[in-house]
Amino acid sequence: MDADVVVAGAGPTGLMLACELRLAGADVVVVERLAGRTGESRAGGIHSRTLEVLDQRGVLDRFLAEGQLQPVGHFSGLYVDFDESESRHPYPLMILQSAVERLLEEWAVELGVRIRWSAPVNGVRQDADGVTVGLDTQEAASATLRARYLVGCDGGRSTVRKLAGIGFPGTEPTMTALVGDVELPDLPEEYVWVRRRPAGDYSAIAFEPGWYRVITSEYDRVPGRDEPVTFEQLRESLIRVAGTDFGMREPRWISRFTDAARQADRYRAGRVLLAGDAAHIHFPAGGQGLNTGVQDAVNLGWKLAAVVRGQAPESLLDSYHAERHPVGERVLHNTRAQSALVRPGAQTDALREVFGSLMVIDDVNRQLRHMLNALDIRYPADGDHPLEGRRVPDADLDTADGPAFVHELLHAARPVLLELGGSAEVAAAVKGWADRVDLVEARSADDLWTVPAIGDIPAPAALLIRPDGHVAWAAEAGRAPRLAALRTALTTWCGPALRG
Repeated sequence: MDADVVVAGAGPTGLMLACELRLAGADVVVVERLAGRTGESRAGGIHSRTLEVLDQRGVLDRFLAEGQLQPVGHFSGLYVDFDESESRHPYPLMILQSAVERLLEEWAVELGVRIRWSAPVNGVRQDADGVTVGLDTQEAASATLRARYLVGCDGGRSTVRKLAGIGFPGTEPTMTALVGDVELPDLPEEYVWVRRRPAGDYSAIAFEPGWYRVITSEYDRVPGRDEPVTFEQLRESLIRVAGTDFGMREPRWISRFTDAARQADRYRAGRVLLAGDAAHIHFPAGGQGLNTGVQDAVNLGWKLAAVVRGQAPESLLDSYHAERHPVGERVLHNTRAQSALVRPGAQTDALREVFGSLMVIDDVNRQLRHMLNALDIRYPADGDHPLEGRRVPDADLDTADGPAFVHELLHAARPVLLELGGSAEVAAAVKGWADRVDLVEARSADDLWTVPAIGDIPAPAALLIRPDGHVAWAAEAGRAPRLAALRTALTTWCGPALRG
């Protein structure tokens, strides 16, 4: 085998997955069709849940140093308020995708990930022992790679998805948006956000001094997928929508996107899996694409590593589709709604006014906030404790080594049994999994923990926390712990116990 896992695509999803696999001890090769970084940045922000994920791995400071926290978000251009009690990182971070990719690549190289550029995938052949990945390279001796598994993180036109025979159903585009990073010397404002006009809408966002991310959207204008995109097209579109080009000049890059929404009908076909845009594409409303892809990677990485290292059965991989496909489906659903809400016309004007008046209601604003930030996701769970299946709050702890946060316990990307009630039985139950589960005995510094979509709940007596930060099992304070359920959860998510 050349590697345990080949990851196709060196974007945010592929790089995050490679890092997760390496943290768990798997050998990884990333193959990328491009010759190197282009500097293009289709995405421009990281949401609360993704910030939490980076914090769980101890690398968040790298990203905070290069971005700017923004105290508001939006749903189809209508502002959404955030609640600082729901997360230690409640606000989105404005940071260009190019910076995210550079920082993830640096981390991946530190961890020992091998990255091969100019190596597009052109063949996939599975058998009982692994998968052979064909590469279209100039190096005849390196035309194939052999691995246990292949993960396609190679974008919306994924070659891996097509070669694996995975369907990609969805809805056709109804609009076209052009995006470019340009200078706008005649723009009278520093920040223009979703100005709706009869011909469409436009935005101009200053990510760097003197440079603007210009986006125009025009409905019922859908060019061919392979039609070239030019600076002149962007300039003409801005004139049609805004009435002027604001002196547009010096384009860094130009691109196009639509509101086409598609999702892979399965995220796994044998030894081939999909993540990120290869698994789901949608209108980029609310900036959910990059974030959903990174969270796909964090859900899949520890599971795939456990399987290739022989610690867990292959059936564990089926939980990836079961958990992440509904999340992707929900993202497609809400971005379709956002696309409809921004369409020009008197009917949509009225709908936006009504919708905006509802958003001042706390429950409505809360639901939209949780949907966009992915803080309310609950994976299927066997137990009835309110934390089971949900992401663990980053609560304050008192440990033998001093104060700590829950997320600090996940830096090694290993499952954690957090024992908060002084139960020797709970601590003893994990001994059969001591080679792959960390036991941490501590006390909660708070009597109540805040859980989005629920509110405040009593601090639990114990938690089994998966490497992705979701709770697999929880014990309620003041009640006998469900030890049989704990052993079942350990077996399900961490594999069989050691003999003896």
